Amino acid sequence: MDCACYGNYEALSNDPNVDIVYVASPHSHHFQHAMLCLLAGKHVVCEKPITVNAAQAKILYDTAKERDLFLLDAVWTRFFPLSVQIREIIRSGEIGEVLRVLADTSMGEDVDDLWVNQKRRKVDLNLAGGALLESQFMNLFTLVETLKLLRADLPVGIYSITWIFQALYHTLPEDQRQPPNKVLSHMVKYPKTSIDEDTTFVISFPTTTPTNKLDRTSHGVGMTAYPVASDPDQRGSAGPSVRIQGTKGEVQVYGMAFQPDRFKVIPLKQTDEAVSVREVSCPFPASGWGMFYEADEAARCLRDGRIESSTMPWDESILIMEVMDQIREQCDLWYPDSIESTRYA
Repeated sequence: MDCACYGNYEALSNDPNVDIVYVASPHSHHFQHAMLCLLAGKHVVCEKPITVNAAQAKILYDTAKERDLFLLDAVWTRFFPLSVQIREIIRSGEIGEVLRVLADTSMGEDVDDLWVNQKRRKVDLNLAGGALLESQFMNLFTLVETLKLLRADLPVGIYSITWIFQALYHTLPEDQRQPPNKVLSHMVKYPKTSIDEDTTFVISFPTTTPTNKLDRTSHGVGMTAYPVASDPDQRGSAGPSVRIQGTKGEVQVYGMAFQPDRFKVIPLKQTDEAVSVREVSCPFPASGWGMFYEADEAARCLRDGRIESSTMPWDESILIMEVMDQIREQCDLWYPDSIESTRYA
């Protein structure tokens, strides 16, 4: 298929040669752009966060179901071989019953500098800016011939939530997964625009994984910020960005939480014998960023006639958006009505 250029998104969505659209505009516009494509009969891969709030996400998924269209909340990290391996380690019981996850996605950026230079959108309330939902710009390459790239952004805070959910929730059998029973959060707001520049949250689950037999809860502590950095020297000197802690040991994830490339499995020392730490490297092939893994998942689902990915199921996507809604409500963070609206215009 030859490359094509369009004067507007409507022309793209109405092109009969387009099978699936990758929506990567700012997340403040995901609801409108994804709905445009779904109503035009296109399958959709939509960047994370899939919408600004849970109500918008529910409408998108309802529309996709009604029209028998594939829709994916494109949390690319979930599809990395590294994440797949870690989820299997948890499910196998190698690190015991997982009780706690610590995850940090902080960028180390001067907020005032963001406000005065070309990255002002990152602190713009009108574009749903801020550390919790905002996006980090990155350039991308074409995924597959039928995938049309609009523009790509890399969200920040949602990755901390992603690690908490995929470790404490997704690793349970589907019939044992339960929503969080408590969410607590704290926010520091940027005074010039009222977006969050630093957010910390605790998400508690009424379960543990992988067996849920301890009759106790588990919890994740997530952090995201502009002014401080998870990896200050970008060489891993600060240690892991994610720690998944169980009763028999822990998994430590290295590299930024959105694109880690190695992890360690550290058993709990229980005897006088030295523990054997396993280190696993997961480099990205062909100098790629790793977007091809979620593109492959979309292609497999379409090939198999599935409209939903089991790796990022619709109900879990909505649940994550509901948690983000709770965090914003607790900290009194609201976006303009035009962005929060569930009305398709």
